[in-house]
Amino acid sequence: MSAAEALAIINARTGGAKVRLGLILGSGLGHLTEAVQGVAIDYDDLPGFPHAGVSGHTRKLVVGTLEGVPVAVFGGRAHYYEEGRADAMRLPIEVLKGLGADTLILTNAAGSFLPENPPGALMLIADHINYSGRSPLIGEPTDARFVNLTNAYDPAIRAGLKAAAKAEDLPLNEGVYAWYSGPNFETPAEIRMLKLLGADAVGMSTVPEVILARFYGLTCGAVSVITNMAAGMSDENISHEHTKASAPMGAAKLERILRRWLRTL
Repeated sequence: MSAAEALAIINARTGGAKVRLGLILGSGLGHLTEAVQGVAIDYDDLPGFPHAGVSGHTRKLVVGTLEGVPVAVFGGRAHYYEEGRADAMRLPIEVLKGLGADTLILTNAAGSFLPENPPGALMLIADHINYSGRSPLIGEPTDARFVNLTNAYDPAIRAGLKAAAKAEDLPLNEGVYAWYSGPNFETPAEIRMLKLLGADAVGMSTVPEVILARFYGLTCGAVSVITNMAAGMSDENISHEHTKASAPMGAAKLERILRRWLRTL
């Protein structure tokens, strides 16, 4: 399915509603779709959209308003590790652009390297390390593929989210997010290596989507919900079930910050 065909389906359901920003939700955060007042569309009704086969993701797009702001919220994402495609989220992000959005906010579940960011904490992403080396723009034939990723995580959005966190009396440390392809978790040696490279947290998503969003001219911000300490950093038994169980601890804080930030737009 092309973006134009997907947009035709969405516009038929929503009456052609335009949105200001998009929100992509990570593992265990899909319940935030329920906070949006609008129209929910199953991914199954949008051929080419991710099947969101990872448990803990919600397979629907919701177009409506949140705190009075027109939004499109993606309850789940596709990951590189599912089919080996770094561009798995290209169609949804192109559709988001077609809906009129100029901003994309991304969330994910991540493992922390820092004691000051324990499970339940949030980390505002200031920059990323694409350790996998894969790009969703491989094969793009135009010169637009040479995307500038300086300030990929927009300073103004970061400042706004930090101000919202302060207003909610919630800590929000900034850090560098490392993308590892998954689906296996990293080894303690790999975590030690990533720490030496300057990373503060690790996860299996977000980076390809940010590259795609910048390709389409969207401004980006991203927040990690810390669900565990990374391998070798604690005695936790790291698993996806643990990730899903831990995500709600930070999700409630994230919702408060996002709502407060949206009210300032």
